[in-house]
Amino acid sequence: MLTGLNAFPLTPLNDDALDQRAFVVLLDRLVRAGVDAITVLGSTGSGAYLTEAERERVLDLAASACSGVPLHVGVSALRESQVLRNVRAAERAGAAAVLLAPMSYQPLRVGEVFELYRSVCESTDLPVVVYDNPTTTRFTFDHALYERIAGLRGIASIKIPPLAAGVDAAAHVASVRAVLPPGVSLGISGDGSAAQALAAGCDAWYSVIGGLLPGPALALTRAALRGDTQTATAVSDALAGLWDLFARHGSLRVLAALAAHLGLVARECLPRPVRGLDAAERAEVVDWALGAAAEFGAHVATGPNDLDR
Repeated sequence: MLTGLNAFPLTPLNDDALDQRAFVVLLDRLVRAGVDAITVLGSTGSGAYLTEAERERVLDLAASACSGVPLHVGVSALRESQVLRNVRAAERAGAAAVLLAPMSYQPLRVGEVFELYRSVCESTDLPVVVYDNPTTTRFTFDHALYERIAGLRGIASIKIPPLAAGVDAAAHVASVRAVLPPGVSLGISGDGSAAQALAAGCDAWYSVIGGLLPGPALALTRAALRGDTQTATAVSDALAGLWDLFARHGSLRVLAALAAHLGLVARECLPRPVRGLDAAERAEVVDWALGAAAEFGAHVATGPNDLDR
C-alpha cells in the first residue's frame, strides 16, 4: 500500500464549483491503469482550498470510484482541530492512509510540528504519511525530525522532497533510511527526481503526473523497482520537457493545463486566487503534449487543441 506508484489527481473545479463528473473521470483513468494507490486532497488535489462540504463530497466520490485501489487522503489544515476533523472524515470514507503536511500561516517550530504528528497518530489507527513539501509549506524537515516523528506509532511512510541538483541520490536516500525504523517506507515526491530516487532505494513515488498520465508513470515505477534503471531513466528522459515545464511554471498549473488540453477538465479548473497558465504558457504545454504523443501514444492523447476552452 505504501510502495509503488501513488497517484495524485487534480480536484477540478468549473465556475468555482467542484466538477464532479471530471473528477470521477480522472479517478477512473487511474483505477483502470492499475496504480498502486490514489491520494486525494493533497497539494495537487487543492485540499487546502476546499470547504468542509466540498471535501466531504470529494471523499464520497473517491470512495466509490477508487474501489479496489487503496485511497489515501490529505488531511492538512491550518488548525490542529481541523486536521483531526479531516482525519475523522477520512476514516468514515474508508481511507487506507492519511497524508499530513505541516501547513501554517505563522511559521511553525520543530516542536510544534512534532506535536502535530503526535496528536494525529494518537487519534487514529490509520497509517500516516509524512508529507515533507517545503516549497509549499515553507517548513524544512531535517534528519533528526524525521527520526523523531518516524518513531511515533502509526507513521508508515516519509515523503521526501525532490532531490537537489548535484546531490548524490544513493547517499541521500541511505542517510534518510538510516534514521527510519524498519517498516517505514520512503517515498519521493519530485517527479523529475523519481527515476533517480527509486533507483537509489526509495520504495514509492508520490506522483503528480501519475494522477493524469498513469501509463508513463507506471512504466517508470515498475522498471525502477525491478532494478531496470536504464528503462526507468529512459522514460524519465522522455518526460524531461514536462519536468522543465514543472520547474518553470509549477506542477499544479502545468498539470491543469495539460488536463484541459486532453479535454478532461475545464480550462479554468483551479481554485481562485490560483489561476492557470496564460496563453503563451499553455501553448508550451500543448507543444509538449503533441510531441510526447509520438513517444507515449495513447497515454498522451492529443486532445482538443483549443487554448480557449
